[in-house]
Amino acid sequence: MEQNHDGSLAHVRHIVLVLSGKGGVGKSTITSELALALRHAGKKVGILDVDLCGPSIPRMLSVGRQDVHQCDSGWVPVYADAEKSLALMSIGFLLEDPDEAVVWRGPKKTAMIGQFVSDVAWGELDVLLVDTPPGTSDEHLAILENLKKHKQVDGAVLVTTPQAVSTGDVRREVTFCKKTGVRILGIIENMSGFVCPHCSECSNIFSKGGGEELAKLTGSVFLGSVPLDPKLITYIEGKDFLKSFPDSITFSAMTSITQTLLSSLQAA
Repeated sequence: MEQNHDGSLAHVRHIVLVLSGKGGVGKSTITSELALALRHAGKKVGILDVDLCGPSIPRMLSVGRQDVHQCDSGWVPVYADAEKSLALMSIGFLLEDPDEAVVWRGPKKTAMIGQFVSDVAWGELDVLLVDTPPGTSDEHLAILENLKKHKQVDGAVLVTTPQAVSTGDVRREVTFCKKTGVRILGIIENMSGFVCPHCSECSNIFSKGGGEELAKLTGSVFLGSVPLDPKLITYIEGKDFLKSFPDSITFSAMTSITQTLLSSLQAA
């Protein structure tokens, strides 16, 4: 049985954590958009949604309530597309009620994370993105410890918004990565301006440059900025998100970020 567990990640080429210092910065949105951009680059991608208290990936990618089936090597992931190039696993699939709150003590959360890491039959993937809870908690340590039992983590992408309060929280993530030996693949500044749905002009409603400044201060790579794009936001919880993504202003930003990320992963 242990051999099967090791095999669940045996054909996954790269594992990337997506971290944020606080909630509300669009970490799960960035995870979804990164996955779609990687898919458009011809990669097979998986998303492991271990944000136990706020599993939003299934809703964003419109896979809804799905029954998770078992095979000899573990849980079969849910696919977001007919080509089976985007695989998902989330606590959201295992809850009887999608609006149910996950009120669990630490040991139960840790056990659930352990199962998620070892028991999903991903098959062949180019990149597995791990959507983590906000902050730096025991859950993050459990994710890392369980992943390292099976495969080396390639690194982490840190998501921030431009404001000082958000970049300040991300500094703690930088410290967490350094203490746990996780390579920082780069920082993404989300909500970097608002794209007018009528004239497509981008206005900096929050501020701009906080992520880039933070990257300089911490010696990290600045992967790029992603604006608030109302046209895409309307599709995030609708069935057209996968189709609408390539037509969005966000797509060019995410394509550039993805190319930098892939170069970094291949150079490791």
